[in-house]
Amino acid sequence: MRCGGDGVAPGTVVADAMLARPKVCAADLTVARAHELFGDDHVHSLLVVGAGVLLAVVEQADLAGAPAGAAARHHGRLGDRVVGPHEDMLVTWTAMLADGRRRLAVVDEQGVLLGLLCLKRSGRGFCSQADVDARAFEREALAP
Repeated sequence: MRCGGDGVAPGTVVADAMLARPKVCAADLTVARAHELFGDDHVHSLLVVGAGVLLAVVEQADLAGAPAGAAARHHGRLGDRVVGPHEDMLVTWTAMLADGRRRLAVVDEQGVLLGLLCLKRSGRGFCSQADVDARAFEREALAP
């Protein structure tokens, strides 16, 4: 699959470009902890999962005015923040660019989280699992 300035290969679907091991948060994630997680500039959304099912996608703006001890999942939503794995990649990419959306959770028909589609800041392609793993390795190596 090509995902870059060249475009997307014909017949490519969302599952071909998604991160298969996204970071997830437990259903009991508090608003206070969510604010802490958003302190990392690589965190654009939080995937709140319970028993494998995506309960909410929480973005920082969702938490404005929310009490610190409240469950963050009650302030997020699904709807336009999720996509199916078999959706056409070019259509999805075009919609993400038009909407200014850089993250979409990938779920199956039962709402089970399968992955995360992460549009690069440039808008010209998608983050690969290798990119994300390398960044995590670098952070761990720099940790005191």
